[in-house]
Formats: sequence, structure tokens, C-alpha cells
Amino acid sequence: MSPSVIGFSLLILGLLLVVGKIIRVRTPVLQDLFLPSSLIAGFVALILGPEILGQFVDFSKFFSPMDSGLFPAESLEVWRSLPSLMINVVFATLFLGKKIPNVKSIWRLAGPQVILGYIISFGQYVVGLLLVVFLLTPVFGVNPMAGALIEVAFVGGHGTAAGLSDTFVSMGFPEGQALSTGLATVGVLGGAIFGIALINWGIRNGKAKVVSEIQSRDELEKKGITEFDDRDPAGYLSTRPESIEPLSLHFGYIAISIMIGYAILQALVKIEAMTWGAATGVYLLAYVPLFPIAMIGGIVTQMLINKNDRYQTLDTELINRLQGLALDILIVSALATLQLSVIKDNIVPFLVLSIGGTLWTVFAFLFLAPRILSLYWFERGIGDFGQSMGVTATGLMLMRITDPENKTPALESFGYKQLLFEPFAGGGIFTAASIPLIYQFGSVNILILTSVILLALLIFGFTYFKKLN
Repeated sequence: MSPSVIGFSLLILGLLLVVGKIIRVRTPVLQDLFLPSSLIAGFVALILGPEILGQFVDFSKFFSPMDSGLFPAESLEVWRSLPSLMINVVFATLFLGKKIPNVKSIWRLAGPQVILGYIISFGQYVVGLLLVVFLLTPVFGVNPMAGALIEVAFVGGHGTAAGLSDTFVSMGFPEGQALSTGLATVGVLGGAIFGIALINWGIRNGKAKVVSEIQSRDELEKKGITEFDDRDPAGYLSTRPESIEPLSLHFGYIAISIMIGYAILQALVKIEAMTWGAATGVYLLAYVPLFPIAMIGGIVTQMLINKNDRYQTLDTELINRLQGLALDILIVSALATLQLSVIKDNIVPFLVLSIGGTLWTVFAFLFLAPRILSLYWFERGIGDFGQSMGVTATGLMLMRITDPENKTPALESFGYKQLLFEPFAGGGIFTAASIPLIYQFGSVNILILTSVILLALLIFGFTYFKKLN
């Protein structure tokens, strides 16, 4: 594939992002749903692509490269490869520029939310595997690995779903990527819709302690535009551009993080091949994608910077902007290449998993969060609910509605929670390994494993934190 094709494909993605932003600015209902422009742009690309418009109009009659809807087939090939690349950037930047406190400090403030987050995640595995073992596989012939899709898609989001595409293929479950991307979309929409409904319920019933009503947003805020006089810098010039452009330096830090992660992963794969893999024939690390290990690479890079960079050249805001760019590209490209035919062929399992995952997550918020979080449980739990349905951004959005002035410890404890949560769940190591685990050991064995973990977490959460509160 020529460099010009790759470049042109990226230009089309940029155009789609602008179109998505324009549509959001001019569509109040999309503003009320808090849908990001990248998600809207992805839907536009999906509609104009081969799965919808291309089914009705053969554009190759007018312009030969356009044999896939309005987009050249080669561009779609480029887009299919982007999510598995961009997810490495997203995860490598999670801890870059962040202060990494000791575990004791994190646990003191965020321990209850860490446990609640794990309860929701492992509960999603249990629900998914129960549905697979007793309904979806015996009745509909669904691949047993579908039992992991609720957690992969809901907590992991579009990024994790797309990032696992190579793993799905290598495990003989290629339809898993389309199903998980579709489930991630359900999670984002459900997180916003059910989250707002739960906040209204909490206000009416006195569960929300800080707000008495959902705060109205002005027109610019609804449109996602920052008032001109209130605009903060997107980053600071930590280096002089004549020596190195700050954005280039921060790209370098991200590249180092990913390379460290790659080296760690390759070392682990070799160790596995020479030890338990050779002895038992069971291989897991060989199927684990790079992105959760790239997150570890980011932590290593941050520690090296803390120790050696006395000029403090790493700026958190610039890292956040690069992470946001990668995530936007990831979401648009993942949705643009979504195979609706796969979802259509598996519509019943898709709906069953969607409903099962949503019901469990709502139950966890309403019945488990009050008993584990206790203090300001609603403001803190709504963030975990949003993250467990539609990734971290949804959780932050819902917390901002319930605690707009940060009067509770919700935001701070939610942030600390990620340091002990994301390395393992929601796209972390266990999430990435869940598909290979089911492949190697079977859905029943992993159902038993996740059920035991869930039960242990519930007992610990109900007893340990009850003593603290």
C-alpha cells in the first residue's frame, strides 16, 4: 500500500472528525446525550461506507476506486489497521505526566472504588459466561469466547474492542471484534441515557447529596465549545522550539513508552515459550496484545523521567492532547469499519449480552455501591457506573453533573482508582488475557475462576470497608 493512500486515508478521517463536530453543534439531541464528535463521525463513516450506503449504490460505476460506498477500498484497509495501533498510544499515555503515589496512599482514599470497579468488571465476566454456557452456546452455537465481550466492550470501550482485533482472529473468533465494537457503542449510549436517568432518580429520592437538580448548561457548553475568554492553553512550551518542538518531544516520550512495553512483552513471550508453555502446551502471553503492556512501559518511562529529568520537560496537558487525538482516530476508524453483517447474523446473542451487561451494571450501582462506598456513595458510584458502561469519559461526565464543584471526594478517589484498576481490568492485563484464557481452558473453567474472584471481592468489600465506615 502506497504512502499516498495512507496519507489520503488519514485526511478523510480528519474531514470526518470536522463533520462530526459540525453535526454535534447543530443537533441538540446529540448534545443532550453527551455523545463525542468522534463517535458521531464514526457513525457518519459507517453510514456512507460499504455496510449501509454501499449496499444500495454501486459508486464504482462513477469512480472506480469507490467500490466501498463513498470511500476507496484501500482507505478502509488503512482504517482497519489504525485501532490496534492507536490503542497503544492511548494506554501508553495513561500514566505519563501523572504523579504516581504509593499504594498505601491510593488505597486509603480509593480502596472502596477499586474494589467496586473490580466487582462490576468480574461480574460482567460472570454474567457473560453464564449466558454463554447455559444459553448462547448450546442454543445459538455462539463461540464460548463471547462470554468475555461484555467486560471487553463496556469497561474497555471501543479502544479495547478494536485493539483486540488481532487476538480475536488468532483465537478463531474474528466476529468478536465487530460484536465487541457494537457492544461498546451500546455501552456508551446506555451509560449516558441510564446515567442521566439514575441521576434524576437520585435527586428525587435524596440519594444525591450535592445537587438538587441537573444543572442546565449554556448553549456553548452544550455544543462543546469553550468560551473564548475561558480557554486554557492546550499545553506549555517546556522546551524552546528552536531546540525541539515540545509536541515532538512528547511524541518521543510516548514512543519510548511503547517500545519499552514491546520489549517487556517480547521478553515475557520468550520466557513463556521456554518454561510453562513448552511444558504444558498452554500459551497465553503469545496472544496478549501490546497495549496493556504499553501502559506498563508508560509507568516505567514516567519513573525514569521523575529520576532523570530535572527540567520537568514532560507536560501533562500535551500528553492528554496526543492521547485524545489517538482516541478520536481510533473511535472513527473502528466504527467506520464495523461489520454490521456480523452483528446482524448474531443479533440475538448481541441483544442478550447487551441486556445482561446493562442489568448487572445498573444492579451493581443501585445495590452494591451503597454498601461498599458508603460515604457519598451516589456521587462516587455514578462515576464507576459510567466507566463500567461507557469507559472513563462517561464516568467523568456523570460525576461532573452530580458534583460540579468537586465538593465530595468523588473525582479525586476516581482518579486514584485508575492506578490500581486499569493495569488489570477495563483494557488491562486480565481483559487482554480473557480471550486466550477461555480459548485455552474453556468457558466453564473461566466461569468458575471469575465467580470465585467475584465472591471473594464481594465478601471483602462488604466486611473490610464496613469496618472502615
